Amino acid sequence: MLNVFRLANGRLFQEEIESLGALAADVQPVWVDLEAPTADEKRWIASHFGLVIPADAVDDDLEESARFYEEDNGELHIRSDFLIDGDDGPDGKRARNVRVAFILHREVLFSIHAEDLPVFRLLRLRARRIPALIENAKDVLLKLYDADAEYSADALESIYDSLDEVSARVLKQDVNDQMASEALAAIAREEDLNGRIRRNVMDTRRALSFMMRSRMLNAEQFEEARQILRDIDSLDSHTTFLFDKINFLMNATVGFININQNKVIKIFSVASVAMLPPTLIASVYGMNFQRMPELNWDYGYPFALALMMASVVAPFVYFHRKGWLR
Repeated sequence: MLNVFRLANGRLFQEEIESLGALAADVQPVWVDLEAPTADEKRWIASHFGLVIPADAVDDDLEESARFYEEDNGELHIRSDFLIDGDDGPDGKRARNVRVAFILHREVLFSIHAEDLPVFRLLRLRARRIPALIENAKDVLLKLYDADAEYSADALESIYDSLDEVSARVLKQDVNDQMASEALAAIAREEDLNGRIRRNVMDTRRALSFMMRSRMLNAEQFEEARQILRDIDSLDSHTTFLFDKINFLMNATVGFININQNKVIKIFSVASVAMLPPTLIASVYGMNFQRMPELNWDYGYPFALALMMASVVAPFVYFHRKGWLR
């Protein structure tokens, strides 16, 4: 999908391009967005703008040194990861980071990515409603990073809410194995999301630092980039706190699982101890020696059975008074 964005009266307007003629008829755009571009769309870009999109633009295995660089002709290449806060819907998609390639070519920003991103939708919505939000292609890039930091903050808030729900379930008096397994699954999902948020803000910080070092920003844009970096720095403490809280809930849940398992083991331990006396009595009376009571006494077997029952009841009464059966 190929979309071009142009400025009109201080607002950003979007137009979907379906042919080379439609692209040529459009005025000079400020932003060209390619979502899962086809070979034809790449040829249209090369024909109209003179820009050849690299085949490995959105590859995940790029070396770190190849993610931020400037060509001899002035083209600026930036590879950044953007967060998608996953859901637990029927499609089974989880939180993930999507690679986006930015190319600043002749005062036009080109963005290439494999799927639609919430940050991009948020910027499009704001640019249509707020006048004078964007003035050039560099503003688009800065606003995308600003929206990405805000989106990461919203995702952190959702982690807080989810962990509060898990805490309410885990920190009860009775936590069975089913509740514990559900809590562990929820904690694992939030830990994965928190880690991806931390990686995302780290990548955004590196991209902004590269833009500031390359001296491509004017004074106002430079100050805006510094403000975005300060916002990102404020998120680090939250991710660290969430990691600690996740570890606490994980340890607490595993502790409840161990307690439940110990309760089962305790039952078997008490039962085995309680059955030792009757087993001993049965063994002695089962030897069938000549002077054993059952050979010379009519009530020998009933007496042995009664003694065995008493030897079973007595330990349980003792354990109950000690509170070991609770």
